[in-house]
Amino acid sequence: MKRLWTIIGVEDVAASFRWYQALLGQPPTAPAHDDFGQILDTDGTVLLCLHEWGVHEHPPLMSPADATPGNGLLLFFRVDDFERALTTARTLVARFEEEPHRNPNTETMEFSLRDPDGYYVSISAVD
Repeated sequence: MKRLWTIIGVEDVAASFRWYQALLGQPPTAPAHDDFGQILDTDGTVLLCLHEWGVHEHPPLMSPADATPGNGLLLFFRVDDFERALTTARTLVARFEEEPHRNPNTETMEFSLRDPDGYYVSISAVD
């Protein structure tokens, strides 16, 4: 088994942690560290890692000033409860990047929004 752990730089790990947990319908918990947290699925699979900018001197995570956060990155989540995610998402952002629509490629409903750090996030229904 191989797993990919996507790590994004964020300004406030705890705030981003709460935001993603709400969006993905997970019970609220605290990140393991002040500067790093893992959003986990119910089976323990890592969905996303949140890393505070400038901590631990990882070159691509030094500062959002060095590159636009999310440039070339699309965070794409498939969710079991699309309607719940949609309802929650409307409370998390003022506007969507893409309103809910049927994706002609996947034939599933999806919408897109920006997270607190500007990353582009798409939510898609599991078929």
